[in-house]
Amino acid sequence: MSKFSLYFVFVVLTTFASTNTSFAFDTQAKAAYVIDQETGTVLLAKKENVALPPASMSKLMTLFIAFEALQDGRLSWDEKLPVSEHAMSYGGSTMFLDTTDRVTVKDLIRGIIVLSGNDACAVLAEALSVDGTEKGFASMMTAKAKKLGMHNSVFANSNGWPHPSQRMSMKDLAIIADHIITDFPKQYLLFSEKEFAFDGRTPSNTQNRNPLLKLDIGADGLKTGHTSEAGYGLVGSAKHGNRRVIFALTGLESASARAIEAERIVNWSFRHFMSKALRQSNSIIAHADVWMGKNRTVGMTLEAGATILLPTTGLEKISSKIVYQGPLQAPVVAGQNIGELIILIPGMPQKILPLVAADSVARGGFISRLRTAALVLLKKVRRDPQDV
Repeated sequence: MSKFSLYFVFVVLTTFASTNTSFAFDTQAKAAYVIDQETGTVLLAKKENVALPPASMSKLMTLFIAFEALQDGRLSWDEKLPVSEHAMSYGGSTMFLDTTDRVTVKDLIRGIIVLSGNDACAVLAEALSVDGTEKGFASMMTAKAKKLGMHNSVFANSNGWPHPSQRMSMKDLAIIADHIITDFPKQYLLFSEKEFAFDGRTPSNTQNRNPLLKLDIGADGLKTGHTSEAGYGLVGSAKHGNRRVIFALTGLESASARAIEAERIVNWSFRHFMSKALRQSNSIIAHADVWMGKNRTVGMTLEAGATILLPTTGLEKISSKIVYQGPLQAPVVAGQNIGELIILIPGMPQKILPLVAADSVARGGFISRLRTAALVLLKKVRRDPQDV
């Protein structure tokens, strides 16, 4: 393949992550994390692994565990749960529940998503906890977070009520948001609900606090948060066409600052990056040498079905290389991982895409192996005749 054609392929296939790059978004948030869901490309990372007070954004973990319980039958949507004195004792954002209530699981979940009900979280927590307490449920939340790869999350309660041990990172919040969207697509539809007037008793708390839902920019979730210690934060998601971005930010000074910053991030994420499908799996971009095979080379191609993310500018600065350890030892099986396409954009982490064998190459017979041995001997003679 010529140098020109290789360069063309590399330009078409470039992707990147934007931590510490010229593309990085200048956010006013104390910490932030933005990811393109389909490709896993990180668009923005600012103190993304710092464990911070998550406020009500930690309710996403409570909802995830509740969705799991609904899926495996430990809960049902129409099941009515009692309200304890402990659950009723919570202040802040609540559904105004009391101990005379028995509330359906569906209403509790809607109350958490739309009304940010601290009391509703505690009701679900006590129902699902192995020891019947919210503290026990918080331990379950921490254990579940670790299993999901959320290494900077520790929970002391189910709702984000201020506590010195209640901590999550922005990356962890994006991880749990991604799981909710991917693992529970039907339940995720509830996050776009703008209003929930539970039993007519909460006229002062009926509106979803997510400021993006009313802006017609593709936003459909997830959860706001605010305490005096945490500031104003939001875990959000928006979709344009086949692209979805997920983001988490915190530490803004006001609800209006949070709304402005979240809108800026969504618009920037879609405006300055574009999704491109990779070439078909039978498009050979290079050949690898094969040792002792029926054929001397095998085509190298990208795996089918992958999609990458490109910046809308700066494509001319891309450089790339193909790396493999060769010659490959026959037999080679079609689809076998045989190398890597490494793509470089100045100032950005490299992107590595696996290359697979386009076809199978069987082990050669006696004549093929004899020919290979003869070629090796000939090369050795030409390189250093006195060693023969």
